[in-house]
Amino acid sequence: PKKTPHKSSTDVSTIFSGTLGSKSNPYQVHHTPFLFWVLFCFVVFFFSHRHLEKKYDKACEFCKKHKTRIHYVIYGILITAYLAVVIAACSLNFQRALPLFIVTVLAIFFICWDFLIAKYEDRIAAFFSPGERYLEKQWFWLKWVLYAAFIIAVICWLIFDTAKQGSRQLISFGGLVLYVLLMFIFSKYPSRVAWRPVFSGIGMQFILGLLILRTKVGFAVFNWLGIQIQTFLEYSDTGAKFVFGEKYMNHFFAFKVLPIVVFFSTVMSMLYHIGFMQWLIGKVGWIMQIFMGTTPVESLVAAGNIFVGQTESPLLVRPYLPYITRSELHAVMTAGFSTIAGSVLGAYISFGVSASHLLTASVMSAPASLATSKLFWPETEKPTVTLRGGLQMAKGESKNLLEAASQGASTSILLVANIVVNLISFLALLAFLDSALSWVGNLFDYPQLNFENICAYVFMPFSFMMGVDWEDSFIVGGLLGYKTFFNEFVAYERLSKLIHNRKKGGSMYIDGVKQYMTVRSEVIATYGLCGFANFGSLGLVIGGLTSIAPSKKKEIAGGAFRAMIAGTVACFMTACVAGMLTVPGLEIPCHILLGNTFNSTDFPANGTEVVECCQQLFTSVNHSQEIFPGGNYSLSSWKGCCQILHQPAFHCTWIKF
Repeated sequence: PKKTPHKSSTDVSTIFSGTLGSKSNPYQVHHTPFLFWVLFCFVVFFFSHRHLEKKYDKACEFCKKHKTRIHYVIYGILITAYLAVVIAACSLNFQRALPLFIVTVLAIFFICWDFLIAKYEDRIAAFFSPGERYLEKQWFWLKWVLYAAFIIAVICWLIFDTAKQGSRQLISFGGLVLYVLLMFIFSKYPSRVAWRPVFSGIGMQFILGLLILRTKVGFAVFNWLGIQIQTFLEYSDTGAKFVFGEKYMNHFFAFKVLPIVVFFSTVMSMLYHIGFMQWLIGKVGWIMQIFMGTTPVESLVAAGNIFVGQTESPLLVRPYLPYITRSELHAVMTAGFSTIAGSVLGAYISFGVSASHLLTASVMSAPASLATSKLFWPETEKPTVTLRGGLQMAKGESKNLLEAASQGASTSILLVANIVVNLISFLALLAFLDSALSWVGNLFDYPQLNFENICAYVFMPFSFMMGVDWEDSFIVGGLLGYKTFFNEFVAYERLSKLIHNRKKGGSMYIDGVKQYMTVRSEVIATYGLCGFANFGSLGLVIGGLTSIAPSKKKEIAGGAFRAMIAGTVACFMTACVAGMLTVPGLEIPCHILLGNTFNSTDFPANGTEVVECCQQLFTSVNHSQEIFPGGNYSLSSWKGCCQILHQPAFHCTWIKF
């Protein structure tokens, strides 16, 4: 029998003959030159691909050729969109959008400033060069005129301010003068002291303090910054809650304070990556260099210590460290001892210490560190690093923002571990010392002897000269001892307990021991403790700087202890300026203050705050036409106020003395 071919089979020859698609086989392609279409598609794809490659190459070449213009167009679109958002926000609610408006104005100002300096720096320098040459010729007598004018202005201000606020500010001023004299007496080269950095640094301290603590705008700005930082730091609670659980606050220090250090370190690393921190430090350093006449290296390091730690800020000028003089090296170390790092700033704020005062102290201590450094170790050599165009600051090693965030978090591990082990060891050592001293004191019928009492007696004169109230100088002296011999973490932790006791109210004295201080004393203590000047940091600075600049090992070891003393005095001078300018309101509620005053034999009864509270009490009675007070005021408070103010019978006859 004859085999029937399969219906799906197709003669290969028919493909090339073009006769596909006979009616006898419905599965075949009908009237379609299959190979022709395949070849046609291949040719079209080949030529179109070549055409697209040429177009892509032309587009890339165009972008490279007009790269700058394209960037300008993109930046212009983004800036226009941002300005549109700012205008819309201001038009809806200007008060709510005021911080955004201020930040925008400042950003526009500094962008324009940097553009003009970069493009027309030579022309600007040539324009001001005649005035600069004239000042150089007349500077010998002009500087003394400026110094005299500054001193006379401060004295006049003190006279009027003392007449208005009281005499407590004079003690702080006397303390400032005393610290300057002590630094001059024990200076390395007293006859070689250049007074411009000294007076300029103190002047910058005073002006900054005056703007921040005495003007409504300055106080409001720094108070707003403090609130924003507190709010920002609270975002670390999200990560802490996720890792440690809902009850993480039960272990406050480990699970609340230390995560803030990690979070702040991450943010600082990101700001370094985008170049913001280098820009900000450069601007602050340039201002100090211009006004104080210090060299670029020491000015930049002092500015950097406002934001970063004492071992991180020298990294900004690492290539120049082998070439700096001994006086500059001393200034670099002093700047590290007289300020605190931004990473631990958040931890102190979480303790309950005022954020605005900590920020102010960090800013004011930067010029103070240069002033004390140049007074304690004057310049006797010719500086070799005097770049007119500014130093090239080191940049971060991260390649993108995420890597910078990861590196910042990883870097904080060592910092957190260092904080933990130091606190464990120092507090254990402190407990042992207190026990041993109590045993020794018990032999002489004085079991109250402990480390804090010894430090209090040693540092009590220094705290009083800062302007601390005499009743509180013993407590502040103990805090200064903790800070010097252990670290500022222990001191701020003790200060936070005193602040919390004051806010809770209660008796100021229990068994003759004061439980909290006045607000003025708290503020001065906050400024006096705001620095890394302690014996633990001494070894850290020597090891860190030696690894960065091995050729300076001998100079670093020889000048580190003097730098620590200079950093301590810089913090004390900042506290003196704060004592001159701080005018706190009523420190505790009037009903608590009057109750403490007239119910305790240890409490001074005729203070200014007591008189103000009594006047407020009787004023409220006059306004309300109410004779019997009620509320929170006790009979003893009324009796005491009647005796102090000698009120008429209308107020006091109903009280039986």
